[in-house]
Amino acid sequence: MVRLRIVTVLIAGAFTLIWLRLFYWQVLSHELLSNLADNQHFFRLEIPPARGEIRSRDGTPLVANQTAYLVFAEKKYVDDIEEYSEKLAPILEEEEASISGLLNEHDVWVPIKHQVDEQTVDKIKELELAGLGFEREDKRFYPETSMAAHLLGFVGKDALGKPKGYFGLEGFYDKELAGQPGFLLQERDAYGNPIVIGKIDRIEPKHGRSLVLYLDKTVQFIAETKLKKALEKYGAKAGNVVILDPKTGGILASASYPNYDPLLFSEFPDEYYRNPIVADTYEPGSTFKPLVMAKAFELKKLKPTDTYDESGPVTVSGYQIKTWNSEYHGKISMSEILQYSSNVGMVYISSMLGKDGMLSLLSDLGLGSKTGIDLQEEAETFMRDENEWRDIDLATTSFGQGIAITPIQMIRAIAAIANNGVLMEPRLVKEIVSEDGKKIEIPPKETRRLYSAPTAKVIAELMVDAVEYGEAQWTVTKGFRIAGKTGTAQIPVEGHYDSDKTIASFVGFGPVENPRFVMLVTLREPTSSPWGSETAAPLFFDIANELFPYFGMYPQ
Repeated sequence: MVRLRIVTVLIAGAFTLIWLRLFYWQVLSHELLSNLADNQHFFRLEIPPARGEIRSRDGTPLVANQTAYLVFAEKKYVDDIEEYSEKLAPILEEEEASISGLLNEHDVWVPIKHQVDEQTVDKIKELELAGLGFEREDKRFYPETSMAAHLLGFVGKDALGKPKGYFGLEGFYDKELAGQPGFLLQERDAYGNPIVIGKIDRIEPKHGRSLVLYLDKTVQFIAETKLKKALEKYGAKAGNVVILDPKTGGILASASYPNYDPLLFSEFPDEYYRNPIVADTYEPGSTFKPLVMAKAFELKKLKPTDTYDESGPVTVSGYQIKTWNSEYHGKISMSEILQYSSNVGMVYISSMLGKDGMLSLLSDLGLGSKTGIDLQEEAETFMRDENEWRDIDLATTSFGQGIAITPIQMIRAIAAIANNGVLMEPRLVKEIVSEDGKKIEIPPKETRRLYSAPTAKVIAELMVDAVEYGEAQWTVTKGFRIAGKTGTAQIPVEGHYDSDKTIASFVGFGPVENPRFVMLVTLREPTSSPWGSETAAPLFFDIANELFPYFGMYPQ
């Protein structure tokens, strides 16, 4: 009886295993087996989809497609491989051996060359060689050459030799832009040979979706033209200009030099591909001061009417901190701390904020995280642990040294002041358009409230005073009230700061009553003068002079 039970269990177990195996192959692996069968039964020739365009806010293509073709041969009509190779090689600029090698393959259709232009295709057609086919296969085209190259990115090849977007929008939105390929399918026999009279199917490709940006082509042109001239004028190694709409967070322009041509990307050094607006960090210097002061007002640690006795240098943790020009003005207001760009005044403000207040500000600004901008390669800035902050660290942070942020983080923070205290997520893409014209709008996104509206209004007015009475007052655009702040940050080199190497900057917005734009200008290592007031500020106002009339605003 025991033996019978054992045999029964073994038989039942065997049937269970067989059933589970059948279930695995017939149900769980049905799609895999079906694909394997298709691959054995059909030969596929891939039909590439057209990649989506990238357009400026007015619909002008910044990245488009140029008509090109895949040249292929239908083998059953090719009667003389040597003749075909000999005639095609010089036109396609390929080796005869390479073409003959392709034509000797056993497939029904043989791809000979991708992305062949129309003129070359016309020359091939004149040969009247039977069996040659031409499948449209557009190639990337940049009508404005290098304009906005760091934002756009480029299209290269992946490991399989297929088109793939890299950097910028081409990289970030690669799946949306790429679309899905189609196929020509030819039946094979059991030995894998094509069935000449067999069934031929065509599956059409799904073309990529297009992107419409917040970017304004005219504003971009102004920014790039002015930046390039400023680099030459001030002898700077590199520079950036980023302009955004404070109400939406939409990027109106972003210019960086050195630049590159996306169509000829392989001819430029790899480091040129990085977008410094999002990928590089820097010490913001005095442009950071309004953010710290606003936090002190917000937490009611200080009032705008308070004063400070700027009588001389201050010492923190054994380190002496001076004003940038070693001049001291005695009793000064909060407004004058910004006007004089007083480092010692900011140390006082940071002491009033305390460690909790300062770290709360840095957290609210998003240090240690990303802004969420829709670009590849955004850097995640470093935020040290709470117990690692010393008094001297908090002091130097108050005037923008000893911390590293990205330009996009900096301009987003100042944009919050222009936007009644609300921090917006910076964005490039305004809407996505499908092949059939259907639009998907991407609405502006609020991140958090950085300051209350009254605090934002107060600090904006103090920034207007900093522009009109500060060290850059000689270069100010007349007839408009602009809020802004200069910055000059020494560059850390091997553990110390080099006084001769600076990042000069200016950040501001205008008109302050109803801001149409926020702009950040940075110049790396200007040689004519290290100061932001003498290099970055003139560039800011040079661009602003063009923007106001373009936006339909005129001096009051």
